[in-house]
Amino acid sequence: MSAPAAPPMPGGYHSFRRFSVDEYHRMIDAGILTDEDKVELLEGYVVLKMPRNPSHDGTIDLVSGSLGGQLPPGWFLRIQQAVTLIDSEPEPDCAVVRGSRRTYLGRHPHATDVGLLVEIANTSLDRDRDDKTRIYARAGIVCYWIVNLLDARVEVYTQPSGPTAAPSYASRQDYRAGDAIPLVLDGATVGTVAAADLLP
Repeated sequence: MSAPAAPPMPGGYHSFRRFSVDEYHRMIDAGILTDEDKVELLEGYVVLKMPRNPSHDGTIDLVSGSLGGQLPPGWFLRIQQAVTLIDSEPEPDCAVVRGSRRTYLGRHPHATDVGLLVEIANTSLDRDRDDKTRIYARAGIVCYWIVNLLDARVEVYTQPSGPTAAPSYASRQDYRAGDAIPLVLDGATVGTVAAADLLP
């Protein structure tokens, strides 16, 4: 399947050839891309992942600690592992996916396997809010959180448009310290997470 048309990525990525997810996988299988290459596939472009700093990585620990104990049977948490979408294979900071830890030994989760994706944003805020929001909305990811370290809030995006001409989420709700964020999986609220527990 060829990758659908998408707006050019920032930073001049539009000047490079776009790859399908299958081509990206073949480059990995052939050893052209290895674990040493800090890249991900976004809208057909192989792009460098944003560098990580202590506040970013420490916040991943806060998120995983807060979410891990809230998940009902049949769901588990993955950290910085790939999700296969129509035209992208991002590696979100955290992903709540259905199944067991043996479910994804032969493939990465697809959009229908995902209950929640979380990105930790400081230096990556523009990419996470603009590019990743568009990518995740196009794929139909039902719930997307940005832990926005710059503004000390958690942005919760729901009601994805799917593959429209301008993919987006119809709803955005911001939560700050003192607020409780509903944790919704398969349309049911399974718990709440204190926004303060996700913020440094």
